[in-house]
Amino acid sequence: MKNNRLPAILLIFAIAALFNVTESSAQEVTKKSHGDYFEHYEGTKTCLQCHEKDAENFFHSQHYQWKGEAPKIVNAGNRKLGKLNTFNDFCTSPTGNWIGFVKNSRGEIISRGCSACHAGNGLLPSETMSRQQLENIDCLICHASGYRRDLYQNEKGDFEWKPILWKNQEGLNSVSKRISSPTRVMCLRCHSASGGGANYKRGDLEYKLANPDRSFDVHMASEGKNMQCVACHGGENHRVLGRGTDLSGSDTVDKTLTCDSAACHSSPPHKNPVLNKHSANINCTVCHIPKFARDEPTDMMRDWSKPFYSAEADKYSATIALQKDVTPVYAWFNGLTKAQLPGEPANLLPDGTVGIMIPQGTRDDPKAKIYAFKLHQAKLPLLAEKNWLIPITVEHFFANGQIDPAIQSAAKELYNLTSVKYTWVATTRYMGIFHGVQPKAQALKCMDCHGPKGIMDWKTLGYKGNPMALKPPPRKN
Repeated sequence: MKNNRLPAILLIFAIAALFNVTESSAQEVTKKSHGDYFEHYEGTKTCLQCHEKDAENFFHSQHYQWKGEAPKIVNAGNRKLGKLNTFNDFCTSPTGNWIGFVKNSRGEIISRGCSACHAGNGLLPSETMSRQQLENIDCLICHASGYRRDLYQNEKGDFEWKPILWKNQEGLNSVSKRISSPTRVMCLRCHSASGGGANYKRGDLEYKLANPDRSFDVHMASEGKNMQCVACHGGENHRVLGRGTDLSGSDTVDKTLTCDSAACHSSPPHKNPVLNKHSANINCTVCHIPKFARDEPTDMMRDWSKPFYSAEADKYSATIALQKDVTPVYAWFNGLTKAQLPGEPANLLPDGTVGIMIPQGTRDDPKAKIYAFKLHQAKLPLLAEKNWLIPITVEHFFANGQIDPAIQSAAKELYNLTSVKYTWVATTRYMGIFHGVQPKAQALKCMDCHGPKGIMDWKTLGYKGNPMALKPPPRKN
């Protein structure tokens, strides 16, 4: 007689196993020894023997292409946008800054280029997939615990990122077999270090998140849920979830990363109806991240018109204003952003600054909520007559502090213009604050917003004054 119980039992075990994998994904990272799959690591081609499809998926991702579909940018015009073809108010652009050694007067290497945080081995990403491009993917930078790399120059003068153990085959074999899903440490080494220093750029991605206590972040606390970055951002097929408020492209244009999903905090998220009424108009981050840059200061103002020389590092930089324990600014956001793009006239805001990334939405917009932001300001060169922003070839500037040649070089690279005339203009960028979620006991209380010294700028938010006192009309549904 045929045994009909066996498939049912196997199905039960399969469901249980699936539940355990899902449950543990927020608790710990799946680790697997690759010792049984290969003997010697010979670069990415070793990974491709088993993971070619994964590499093809990754090739099309934003982590590799550094640009993608940008439906959330209202002025994108169906263009693919990202780091490679836009600019920012930190190191401005990879244009002319991709790879190479910059040395100071002491002969010390002070920069290696923007590719230091690209998940590739040094080639500029191409939209055309090829064997060369697939083998350029550096799988270990995101998947091997303890992996480190550095920039090397070959006999032809070409630059390439290689494991620091590339001459030690035994050590390289050991590291390359320590494969896991990306850990917080792996993610933070690029996402926290961007912008020139620890936590300089984002403000809410501090190295402390690698091993925080619960008072610093309730989700990532090692003694708590111990959630890894991929627990929220993992997505599928190497396409990460989430774009914040100031990223151009999106890996998952049809999915939104939100706290109030059924898998997380549901909707409504609170037992208290008053709090739920607030959550209909206010993003979770507003109350639950009252401060950012709590462990490491963050860059709040970067003035490229005033070169600064560090005698200790023997290196030039912009004049940077760092700040710690920063209270966010608050603005309405409906999921869309207006970006300042290359070759387009400057988008002047009411205060006279150029809006680099401006969240869209008002109190009258039913899709908008109030969000917490880091408000970053800068000074950048503005092309005369055209009113286009110009990036800076910072790799030229770091060593000698000569800003005009660095601007002229960037204008040639980006716009094919020579001997340009420019002025300096103040810029504004809104950057969403989403990490460093504190326990509910440390969340904002009513009077933190509605008291006499409340942190909200009610008039800027579209109210006549404190809504607790004035009781404004309800928002549109």
